[in-house]
Formats: sequence, C-alpha cells, structure tokens
Amino acid sequence: MTKDELREKANDLPLKPGVYLMMDKTGKVIYVGKAKKLKNRVSQYFQDSASHTLKTRRMVSEVDHFDTIFVSSEWEALVLENSLIKRHMPRYNILLKDDKGYPFVRVSKAAYPRFSMVNRLTGDGARYFGPFGGRSETRQALDAVCAALKLPTCNRRFPKDIGAERPCLNYHMGRCDGWCRPGMDEADYRARMEQAEQLLEGRSRQLVREITEEMTREAEALHFERAAVLRDRANAIGALGKKQTVIAGLCADTDIWGIYKGAKCCYAVLHMESGNLAGRETEIFAVPGDESEGEMLAAITAQYYLPRALLPHEILLPAETGSCEELSEALTQRAGRKVWVHVPQRGEKAELLTLARKNAAEEAERATSREERRNQTLVLLARLTGLPQPPGRMESYDISNTGSSEIVSSMVVYQEGRPLKSAYRRFQIRDVTGHPDDYASMRETLRRRFQRAADGDEKFLPLPDVLLIDGGQVHADTARQVTEEFGLSIPIFGMVKDDRHRTRALVTPEGREIGIQVNQAVFSLIGQIQEETHRFAITYNRSAHRKNALRSALDEVPGVGPKRREALRRKFGSVKAIREAPLEELAAVIGPAAAEKTFLHFHAPAQPDPAPEDGADLPEEETGFPEEDADIPEDGGGEAD
Repeated sequence: MTKDELREKANDLPLKPGVYLMMDKTGKVIYVGKAKKLKNRVSQYFQDSASHTLKTRRMVSEVDHFDTIFVSSEWEALVLENSLIKRHMPRYNILLKDDKGYPFVRVSKAAYPRFSMVNRLTGDGARYFGPFGGRSETRQALDAVCAALKLPTCNRRFPKDIGAERPCLNYHMGRCDGWCRPGMDEADYRARMEQAEQLLEGRSRQLVREITEEMTREAEALHFERAAVLRDRANAIGALGKKQTVIAGLCADTDIWGIYKGAKCCYAVLHMESGNLAGRETEIFAVPGDESEGEMLAAITAQYYLPRALLPHEILLPAETGSCEELSEALTQRAGRKVWVHVPQRGEKAELLTLARKNAAEEAERATSREERRNQTLVLLARLTGLPQPPGRMESYDISNTGSSEIVSSMVVYQEGRPLKSAYRRFQIRDVTGHPDDYASMRETLRRRFQRAADGDEKFLPLPDVLLIDGGQVHADTARQVTEEFGLSIPIFGMVKDDRHRTRALVTPEGREIGIQVNQAVFSLIGQIQEETHRFAITYNRSAHRKNALRSALDEVPGVGPKRREALRRKFGSVKAIREAPLEELAAVIGPAAAEKTFLHFHAPAQPDPAPEDGADLPEEETGFPEEDADIPEDGGGEAD
C-alpha cells in the first residue's frame, strides 16, 4: 500500500479502543501498539513526519499494511497488546526476555498434590505461582520450602508408592517426614501443602504466626514433642523468607521501579515487605529507538506483571506512563483485589524511587563496555546537535600566541570518540604579523588544512564529519566561510566557555546555542576535546618560544652558525643548560674552537656599569630568554606545517 492509501485506511478507523499491528512487505509484524481511539493514533503515523522521532520515521518507512483489533475497554487493549508482543516479538517494540527464562511453579490437582516447574500457564485446573527469575533459583526455592515443611522432593507417587519401598535418604537426613511410610496422615500432608502455598503467595509472616499459635497450644496441653516440631518449623520458615530471594519477590506488598537509559538500558525492581527490603530484580533490555522514560515503563511494566500469577498491593513508578489506570485495572481484575499503580511525588516513597534508579544505573554501567559508552555518547551528541548520524571523525582547532609573536594553531582529531594522536597537526601562522588576530589566524589555518586535503595530501585526509572551534559564534562563522570557499558542507560548532574556562555549550555559525551540561557524557567528551586542543596549541607555542629565545641568545656567539645552534639546541634544550655545560661537553657537540667561544661568551667577566647618579633608579635585568626549562608535556605526535 502507498502512504496515501495507508492514510486513507487509518482515517476510516472508528474512535474506539483497540490494538494495531504494523506489518512490512513480507507480512511480518514489526510493531504492535494500543490506543484509546484507534483512528487518532494510527492516522498520526501517516501525517507529516517532521514531528516523528527517528525510530518512528524508520518504522513507518517499512510499513506496507496494518491490521487492527477492536476491544471493549482500554485495559483489555493493554492485555491484548502484551499478548501480541509476546507472540510476534516485533523489532520496533521494547522486548524483555521471553517466557522461557521465567519458569512457573505448578501445584497438581490430586489427592497428594506435588510441585513441578513449567514454562507457561495452561488451563488444566492446577494452581500456578510465578513466574520466577530462573530455573536454578526456582528449584532451590522449592527445595527450601519442602525442606522447611518436611515435604517430599523424590520421584515417588502417592498413594501408589506408599509402603512399596523403604523411605529414601531424605527421611533419614530429617529433610522429609517419610510420607511413603504406611500410616501417614493424608490430611496432615494436605495441610503442609497448603502451608507451602501460603509461602509462595507471600504470606510467610502470617504462616509463622499461625504455627507459633499452634505451638503455644500444644505446649499448654503438655504435648512438648509436637510443640518442638512446630517451633523448628516456624524457625525454618522464618529463615527461608530471609534467604530465598526468589520467594522474597513474591512476599512483597510493594514494588518500587527504577529505570536507566545509557549505552545499555536497565530496570530495577525493589521488593518491599512491610517497609523492609525483601529482594531485588534487575534486567538489561534493548530499546529500538529514543523512547522516553514513561514510554519505556509503559511497555516494560505490562510485560512484567500481566503474565504473573501473584501481584503486589502497590506499584511505584518513577514517571507517568499514560496507562497507569489501565494497568491498575487489569492487575486488579487478575489479582481479585485492588492493585494500586501510581507515581509518588514526594516523601519516603519518592526517595525509594531514587534508590531503585541507582540500582538500575549501577547494573547497566557494569554491563556496559567502554566502547559501548563512547558509541552512546556520540549518538547523544548527534541527537543534541541535530547531526544525521553519530560523528566518526571530529577535528578541533585552537589558536595560541605570545603577544604578537609565536602565533601558532593546533588541529586535534578524535576518531570514534577517542583521540587519534597520529593525525594531530600544528601550524605556524605566517600571514598575521604585528598584532594577534585570532579570526585571521583561524582563517589561515583552515585554508591551509583544506588546501592540503584538496591537493591529495594523505596526512590531511579524510575530511572531518564535524569541526569544533575553540571560541564563540564569530569563530564558528569564520570557519564556515572557509569551508564554503572550498565548496564543503561540514557541521561547525564553536565551543563556548564559562567563567571557569570550561566548555558549557556549543554554538552554531548562526548563533544558535546548544546546551550540553544536561548530558554528563556529552559534556565530558566536549570538555575533554577542548582541553586537549588547548594543551596541544599551548605546548607548540611554548616550544616555539623556547626555540626563538635560544636562537636569539646564540646569535651573538661568533663562529656559531645555524647548524651549530641547532646542534646545541637539540643536545641541551635551553640557554641555562648551555651556560652550565662544561667546555668538554660543548666541544663534543660543536668542536673545540666554537666551544671555547661559546663558553667564553657565557662566562666572560661582567663589565662594571658606571656608577649611577645619586637617586637614580637601577634598570631591571632583561635577558630576552627564559632562564629555566618550561614544563612542557609531549605534543602527542603530528607535524609542523
């Protein structure tokens, strides 16, 4: 179907609740959504795409046709949407792990009911608990419940196997009461199973109270052996609630949600029982687009709770999802009691939401590699600046000068978010003399850089995806003028600094300022690039200043020409080192005759100045060169141009 045909079909839909399925040319479902009014929601996809997110534009571009299912209420749409997502696993929906990772506990419907693990619910009349976190943890939880209540975990079937064989090792170890022995009370077995079901329902405290009351009655009746058995059982159940995280999740009366979106996304659910933390669940999941926190929560909470047989009384979410009422109604009907889903704004509950988010963030960061973090930062940078895709090669430029002399510039390259030091370049400014002019210096630098690229110089290829200029709008506009001279269209941003000389924002040549402080990862990356560019520029400036100072000090030495001056500069590095060097070391570099002249030049006795008149000021000493080496870090490679 064409876009016009899709729009016409969407406009013919009724204003009723339902679910829609977007399909590609092969008939595969690529997205499932729900709506209070299908006509309004579905028709939005095929209107002007300017307001759509990148994910929505991509999805719509693949839609060949769509189908709809009408329901009677919004909460029915929520339940149906979740069911269809699980069935079709569409790639443009947020997907959690499928049900194979979440086993249920089944209690058979028989005279002697037994526990078993199954992958999904069926309408066979048996009772189900779960889903739980994993098969291994679920098996451990069941073994712990059975051990606490002395229930069988062997393969024997009752009543068929009663009296057929001797009791197994579990009976002799005290882990089972030996229900395979003749004469065991069937009513007592059923009572124990009901207590086990109470544990799986999250009523461990109530069960402990009931057993404790029974123990007290038995002790008052002087049935001390029976009272001791009940005491041990109550202690075992109390310890079980503390040790088994799988059970703790079902014991909760409140679930607190936290969600984090970075290079990887993660949710954390804190299970609280009577105000105490009983357990925690976390899961890393994939997001197919740039969904907001509320949109992610709406998708995840429905998938998380709708398959569950047991539900908490209260669910706290960190953001409004737009479907809290529908989810609350659906869960209330499933639980047979009120389940309250809401977003607390203040107080202790809001503080718990912060704790849950920290748990989600820590889990996501642990599971994220450095490369994934860098890639996500570039994605966020592209989103903030409006770039069509994350930048691969970014070049940053800065100018440094010492007054009107030693005007130099630096070119720093970041490839995939990392410094590419072999591609660094530095320039001595030739055309700006007399007084510093940062704009003219930047213009000369970029012209030479792009001319070298136009001439095919591999040292200046490939061209950058983004230009970052140390400065404001005028600096960025200067760079834009140069790129237009060469017929290039490269995104350009000036790096605007705050009072502390830190980059606080980016600015376009047109003057549009883009705040980057809202995103810590992008803020850190741009700040790092700005500092590295400044370091490389000022390092080159200092190096040029030292060379000029050294050259001027040696110019006055007779018999020391350019080659010998260069040899001394390379060997000693500074005027101070040359002055302090013994004659033998100087001779080893420039020969005995030139060495002697150099030594005498720096060590000749000073001629006394004429005595000043009374009251005259003594002039300050001016050396024209630094007395000591400057602290200069490595320049990181590259070549002077």
